[in-house]
Amino acid sequence: MKLSEIKNKLNQLDNIAFQLPNGELVPTNFHVTEVGKITKNFIDCGGTVRKEEVANFQLWDANDYDHRLHPEKLVKIIELSEKVLAIGDLDIEVEYQGETIQKFGLDFDGQNFLLTTKQTDCLAKDKCDIPEGKLNVKLSDLNSETTCTPGGNCC
Repeated sequence: MKLSEIKNKLNQLDNIAFQLPNGELVPTNFHVTEVGKITKNFIDCGGTVRKEEVANFQLWDANDYDHRLHPEKLVKIIELSEKVLAIGDLDIEVEYQGETIQKFGLDFDGQNFLLTTKQTDCLAKDKCDIPEGKLNVKLSDLNSETTCTPGGNCC
């Protein structure tokens, strides 16, 4: 989901709810403690230089039960961040505290904002000789007395 999409959705809501991938809702007393732009400059395992940018929201489960974040307030925070930080219409990544800081994508089901799982991936499969799809191997074709030797490609 992009910043323009979340602002559009927020303008149609009375309340904000974020739902974790396991179906649980983030407690209603959450706060959005940060809205920012994260730029990642890196080289993939194939040697290609890459750059990714996302808008980042950090959700925090606060002990403040008297103040709820309302949609219009979050829109104002987003708009201020866009202006001050020169954030474009970027995809949103959401951080939330689980056993460690977790990163999620963002979607919307018409009622709740859905925190979606993210996966790592090899960006240079063509250079790493990683097969596309699942490799099917017959157990009967495997040599049960395989030994590892230098240069034998078994490790």
